[in-house]
Amino acid sequence: MTLLALTMGDPAGIGGELTLRAWLARRAAGPSFVALDDPDRLALLAQAMGITVPIRVVAAPEEAAAIFPEALPVLAVPLANVPTPGTPDPANAPAIIAAIERATHLAMARRVAGVVTNPINKAALYHAGFAHPGHTEFLAALTGASGQQVMMLACPALRVVPVTVHASLRRSIAMLTPGLIADTARTTHAALRRDFALPAPRLAMAGLNPHAGEQGALGDEESTILAPALAVLRAEGIDISGPWPPDTLFTEAARASYDVAICMYHDQGLIPLKTLDMRHGVNVTLGLPIVRTSPDHGTAYDIAGNGIADAESVIAALEMAAEIAAARARK
Repeated sequence: MTLLALTMGDPAGIGGELTLRAWLARRAAGPSFVALDDPDRLALLAQAMGITVPIRVVAAPEEAAAIFPEALPVLAVPLANVPTPGTPDPANAPAIIAAIERATHLAMARRVAGVVTNPINKAALYHAGFAHPGHTEFLAALTGASGQQVMMLACPALRVVPVTVHASLRRSIAMLTPGLIADTARTTHAALRRDFALPAPRLAMAGLNPHAGEQGALGDEESTILAPALAVLRAEGIDISGPWPPDTLFTEAARASYDVAICMYHDQGLIPLKTLDMRHGVNVTLGLPIVRTSPDHGTAYDIAGNGIADAESVIAALEMAAEIAAARARK
């Protein structure tokens, strides 16, 4: 049975609620997971939510699969302070980071099949030495894949990959080069073949400007930056079309013509995906030697502690991680 590691995320957010509800939803059918979390806080949280989730501390992930149908297995990562919902505590930052590091090391050692990360608040971690723009970059550094990682957001209706991610719009445009676009598309193409069982992936490139520049009338980046990348990729045998006007690329008819949209900046891809299916969106890190997914939402401090958090996205992340792990195992 596939076993995944699920990190705590920010304990002041909804991650604990998601972990508990994911176990309730998947304890019978799987995929199985071991939580890297503080067992006492999970027990208190379950009690406050009025749900019955037996907590079982394990010494090693190998013990977790047999326990999973009857209890939530937890690899203990103690918190410094009892968390207050909605209020991040800097004293708990080292435990949040430790959970991510431990899960990653377990995946690198193949003691778990993949890592699913609950949401973090990066600003709350910076004082503890977290020097990365996000989970994606941190995991790349931990696995030795810095510079090769690509963030893909996926739901049943759409997959998107932003070429630039955690940067301002002005900086994102300045960062775009034919080489960066081509590298992102190559990693995406290889991952769709390896991890998603698509033997001939179809990529579609979004233009940067309105109407994809309208032949230079609304900007020349399509001809000076995007077109050279397209030419190189097509010469390598990659099926990639575009650049397409961004305002029509995500219609139902257009989505049927490609397997993934290569977008030029963060919001260009994430706005349509979250509009289409926020509940089932999954963040997948491509280009890592390990499997990593995450729910496509944040810590939701505004509802933390109320017991109303929707676990559909983290359940989708667990299921996708298990599917990717299975696809890699077949190679």
